Amino acid sequence: MAGGGGGAPAQKADELVPHPVKDQLPNVAYCLTSPPPWPEAILLGFQHYIVFLGTTVLIPSALVPQMGGGNKEKAKVIQTLQFVAGLNTLLQTLFGTRLPAIIGGSYTFVAPTISIILAGRYSNIANPEEKFEKIIRGTQGALIVASTFQIIIGFSGLWRLVARFLTPLSAAPLVTLVGIGLYELGFPAVAKCIEIGLPQLLLLVLLSQYLPHILHGHSRVFDRFAVLISVAVVWIYAHILTVGGAYNRAPPKTQLNCRTDRAGIIGGAHWIDVPYPFQWGAPTFNAGEAFAMMAASFVALVESTGAYIAVSRYSSATPLPPSVLSRGIGWQGVGILLSGLFGTVNGSSVSIENAGLLALTRVGSRRVAQIAAGFMIFFSILGKFGAVFASIPAPIFAAIFCLLFAYVGVAGLSFLQFCNLNSFRTKFILGFSIFLGFSIPQYFNEYTALSGYGPVHTCGRWFNDILNVIFSSEAFVAGLVAFFLDNTLHRHNSAAKKDSGRHWWKKFKSFKTDTRSEEFYSLPFNLNKLFPAN
Repeated sequence: MAGGGGGAPAQKADELVPHPVKDQLPNVAYCLTSPPPWPEAILLGFQHYIVFLGTTVLIPSALVPQMGGGNKEKAKVIQTLQFVAGLNTLLQTLFGTRLPAIIGGSYTFVAPTISIILAGRYSNIANPEEKFEKIIRGTQGALIVASTFQIIIGFSGLWRLVARFLTPLSAAPLVTLVGIGLYELGFPAVAKCIEIGLPQLLLLVLLSQYLPHILHGHSRVFDRFAVLISVAVVWIYAHILTVGGAYNRAPPKTQLNCRTDRAGIIGGAHWIDVPYPFQWGAPTFNAGEAFAMMAASFVALVESTGAYIAVSRYSSATPLPPSVLSRGIGWQGVGILLSGLFGTVNGSSVSIENAGLLALTRVGSRRVAQIAAGFMIFFSILGKFGAVFASIPAPIFAAIFCLLFAYVGVAGLSFLQFCNLNSFRTKFILGFSIFLGFSIPQYFNEYTALSGYGPVHTCGRWFNDILNVIFSSEAFVAGLVAFFLDNTLHRHNSAAKKDSGRHWWKKFKSFKTDTRSEEFYSLPFNLNKLFPAN
């Protein structure tokens, strides 16, 4: 114990103090409402398009062959998915949340789609083309019915009531696992062709993180366009390996992942082809499959809620008012309806990788997302040109995902700045929800891999699909557990509410409480009267 001196010593000027809480992310070059110059915006939009292609190609490439389709069908489904994604992104940025969120295909809808593929009524169809058309019409019917769930939940304002109970503490596990929960699509996919995937990963980190500091910030080219530069370099390198015969004697699986001429998309694509509704024929409907797809729609709704929160953070906007979030969910339901009408094989939700790209480039401009939507529509119509970019080997995209998914995950952790991390209640809710978010889906996935069916295995296939889909989502489980605990554990204790950071987000619960909300989220053309945000 220090003695004498007559009073406490003066605080040193350089003494460490806690970092102040920021309800808007600082150091973003272009925020939601401040577009970059047109040449830069166009390049950034094209970069979003390239990143978006990873999921767009991967999902149809996995599903279409199981449905009986060949390269021609796969190319057409990819073109359709791009076209619908462009429309949905424009609708979301104009009339939905108005965030720079790219709306693309979702892995959440893969499981119920596979269930439709395996349905007994398709097993006796010998003609592959006929089988493909009947299955895709079945998925269309299920998606059309499932879309009504999000449309009703969103536009009726029901999701607004749920979102009002979200706090920084309950949002943190949800957003974190929206990104990090997709870890299986990262390095495991990179390792399928390590000589291509690893150079892409290392080059991307070098260009985006190290080179800008070496150049002392004199040029923003390398960090802002790191994805475009690294993809171009590694793609050329992969093509040299392909034409040089490096994979001529490799196993078929290695050739599929490494070669630049094995996608089969370019040959199957038309030069010009405009997707249109019911291009595969009239949709067919099955009640059980519709319920299973509706469960996937519910999971996608929850995951997209976390993604929208991350996008709002990386576009340097204020936290989403619940009414705006509910409005966005309604328009996302319209997006799933369009997916069903056009026949994309897959439902729609927020593209997680594109949300991470906002952080990598530090550009959260709405205009850039709209330009990316223009590229999607343009290259979906000019099929051959779009197929060239869609033939980029999957390990290159997987390497990009390693960085972008991580950015989305850490966006969730950033909300802990609003919470009291010295509270044992906070520690329990955070740790328990994240642990179960990983552990429960892992059990469901392991069980399915060993048994060929999920842990829920009753006589009702549709009931099995619903529960197996719901509890196979890391983000859904973590978000559900955190939301429940945060709103039930010591819920009448005012100190507990403060520990959750609820008071920091209170002013954003209403659209008109903070003037910045109106600046960021107001609808154009004076449409707020039609879709009121209260």
